[in-house]
Amino acid sequence: MCGIVGAIAEKNIVPVLLDGLFCLEYRGYDSAGLVITNNGLQRLRTAGRVAELEKKVVEQKTNGFAGIAHTRWATHGEPSERNAHPHLSSAESKIAVVHNGIIENHEIMRKRLQVEGFRFDSDTDTEVIAHLIAFNLRKSDGLLRAVSLAISELQGAYAIAVMEENHPERIIVARNGAPLLLGLGEQGNYAASDASALLKTTRSMIYLEDGDIAELYKDRYAIFECRNGDLSQEIKRPVHHSDLTSDAIDMGPYAHFMQKEIFEQPSAVANTLEMVLNAQAILPGLFGSAAERIFSQTKGLLILACGTSYHAGLVARYWLETIAGLPCTVEIASEYRYRNPIADAHTLVVGISQSGETADTLAAMSYAKALGHLHSLAICNVAESALIRQTDLRFLTRAGPEIGVASTKAFTTQLASLLLLTIVLAKMRNKLSSEKETAVIAALRHLPAALQSTLQIEPEVQEWAQRFSEKRHALFLGRGVHYPIAMEGALKLKEISYIHAEAYASGELKHGPLALVDREMPVVAIAPNDQLLSKLKSNLQEVHARGGELYVFADADTQIEESNQLHVIRLAEHAGILSPILHTLPLQLLAYHVALVKGTDVDKPRNLAKAVTVE
Repeated sequence: MCGIVGAIAEKNIVPVLLDGLFCLEYRGYDSAGLVITNNGLQRLRTAGRVAELEKKVVEQKTNGFAGIAHTRWATHGEPSERNAHPHLSSAESKIAVVHNGIIENHEIMRKRLQVEGFRFDSDTDTEVIAHLIAFNLRKSDGLLRAVSLAISELQGAYAIAVMEENHPERIIVARNGAPLLLGLGEQGNYAASDASALLKTTRSMIYLEDGDIAELYKDRYAIFECRNGDLSQEIKRPVHHSDLTSDAIDMGPYAHFMQKEIFEQPSAVANTLEMVLNAQAILPGLFGSAAERIFSQTKGLLILACGTSYHAGLVARYWLETIAGLPCTVEIASEYRYRNPIADAHTLVVGISQSGETADTLAAMSYAKALGHLHSLAICNVAESALIRQTDLRFLTRAGPEIGVASTKAFTTQLASLLLLTIVLAKMRNKLSSEKETAVIAALRHLPAALQSTLQIEPEVQEWAQRFSEKRHALFLGRGVHYPIAMEGALKLKEISYIHAEAYASGELKHGPLALVDREMPVVAIAPNDQLLSKLKSNLQEVHARGGELYVFADADTQIEESNQLHVIRLAEHAGILSPILHTLPLQLLAYHVALVKGTDVDKPRNLAKAVTVE
């Protein structure tokens, strides 16, 4: 959950490092730092945002031809300059390290290195790596070997970049369980946690695999596999040409990335559904060449995910059970991996992750395989991610880069993908007639336009946001397939406005939460015109009778009338099985505009980071 950038070139690389850190700030933003080679290793660090580091760079006129940089999301040690990366080991040869991940055995290593005479200046687990490399350099023939010996002793996840003062002409990088890629340029070579950090410099990328270690020079590079400290012969990894452009990660005319990404949802969903929108049928091949064979053996599904992706899985459970007639279990990945669940070889395991690098989801998927689940499917937004590489089947959501920490377009494209999965499985089980399939395809074709129409309610949502901004708590209600959408709405409000919000299935209101309802507790309800509408109306009356103030997102024909303490915003149309996707957008807009009124940092909410690559 930190960002790494490295560069070695024939030109001053400090602008490349800073640009990269600004692009990676969504991965962590409580401190930042860099080391460059400039008559030795020169280190600059700051608490706070990358902008603070940039000020120091300008003040000190920092420049150099090789360097590593880092933006941090704190795990070990408070956010402060002394805990900011890079960390140094001032032994015989000064070593600098930046690190993403968590070293689980750092306490044992720290004690051992202290006995060897190393002094620790921070509270981080990362400083262990710097000292361990310096220790191994005493007994090895060069930095590459010293790094390979060091990482063989580390337990946990890491992506690291390393420099040595005595040999400033190279950078060593390595990864295990945390993302890291190389960028290849005509006048230099680069490394980063994410392709977005390098798009202004190069679009030629190599995605390193777990266990890879690489040596970067300005005019060449070499990649090796490291197993238990031993290095393989030089290996080749494929070079990818990134289709992303720097425009994709620019804010454009919008005030925040979150606002931009909310309004990109019609096009993001259209891109995700591109292979279906002009087709006459939805086919298994969308999920991979082996999909038809695997789906024919599937007797149930297990969905593993975290956060927003978990909510997408909960919606999919309703669809899969109702439309495809398949049992479906949805598990929070961080909980599943520490249980002893019963595995069924014919249960398809589905991992959902925007980044494809979510540590808990990756570990849970591996655990499911070890328990005896035979087949797996990834639904993900990043083609080169670890999740995509470890599954039998895959579906790319094609949402484009999502920079705002609070997920928006990743969620709606995940929902669209999961509906396609439902339709394919329903067809293969003879649960869906050709007429119904034709109707679903027509609805999907219309979905981008329906999403665009839904965004037009923004001015009405802005009016609600003024009232919400003064509240400290809120309840969100939904029934059936819209209950997970209420959960997602509550999460969004919590994430970026810091208002405490909880979601409940509406029928549960009288089993406890109703005790909280008063004039100071706004209640947000999702009211589509479906078979549960009459039940929901009864729940709304329970709130109204207790003096609660209701904010209802309703379909045009739900016949819920505004009154004192009951406010209604109507969506233009009812979308049938696609209704959860449409009803997501008003909740995103509400959270966004409440945050604006409160003046919080919309794109970088406190204590959170985008890619959760640590446990």
